Amino acid sequence: MSISDRYRQLAEEIQDFLLQMQAEIGGEKKQVRLVEKAVHGLDELREQVGEIPRIRLEAELTPVLLKAHGNLDRARLLFEEEGGADLAAATWDMEQKIYRLLNDL
Repeated sequence: MSISDRYRQLAEEIQDFLLQMQAEIGGEKKQVRLVEKAVHGLDELREQVGEIPRIRLEAELTPVLLKAHGNLDRARLLFEEEGGADLAAATWDMEQKIYRLLNDL
């Protein structure tokens, strides 16, 4: 699977995770807003990622992925503080997917 396809798939998975979170805990918590920021950041390049030349993929995607990872990490820490182990673990899984994509860049 290409980097572009993996990026799109990752963005979709995090968006699905956000929808699941909103259904479980509502949309008013800070953690949900942080995951929303991650989704919006990834969405900026979601459609364009296939048009980015391979040589520029790392330079273009790395800052976006790092920012999304940071937002998810802050959300995970807040989940852990509030005792939301399941949501913290699910957030950690999303972070790991971002990390693996960063490593492959």
